This record gives sequence, structure tokens and C-alpha cells, in this order.
Amino acid sequence: MKAIMLIIVEPNMMDEVCKKLIKIPEIKKVYEITGEFDIFIELEFDSIDTFRNILRDQVMKIEGVRMTQSSVVMSEWK
Repeated sequence: MKAIMLIIVEPNMMDEVCKKLIKIPEIKKVYEITGEFDIFIELEFDSIDTFRNILRDQVMKIEGVRMTQSSVVMSEWK
């Protein structure tokens, strides 16, 4: 399964948050972006429970992460 996640981080915490995100094996891509959100990540995981644990026990516990918005990929076209 795959998901995408948008993350808002505390000012001046971008590098620290990105360095911690890239250490999580299920996170395949980490993009620093412009706009309302600061980071866009792509994840691959075995089950919704695994995704929930990654979100709750890893991503949300990173110092500097203020908010996330996630979407599970239903279908991939290209």
C-alpha cells in the first residue's frame, strides 16, 4: 500500500525534521515544498495498522512537526 503525507513544521526546524523522516524505512521520498505545507512525503507499507503506527509513533513524535494531512493511494495511473 502507498500513501502521501503533507507536513507543516515549526519555523527553522525543516532540516532536523527531514533528517529524521529519511531514516524511517517506509518513507520512500521526502520533498521540501512551497505553499501551505512544508514537506511532502511518499510512503509504502504493508497494512493500514502499519501506516497508523508510522504516523502516530514516528512522524508525529518528531520534534518540529506541527500538523500532518495524509491520503492513502487508491490507484496509481502513471
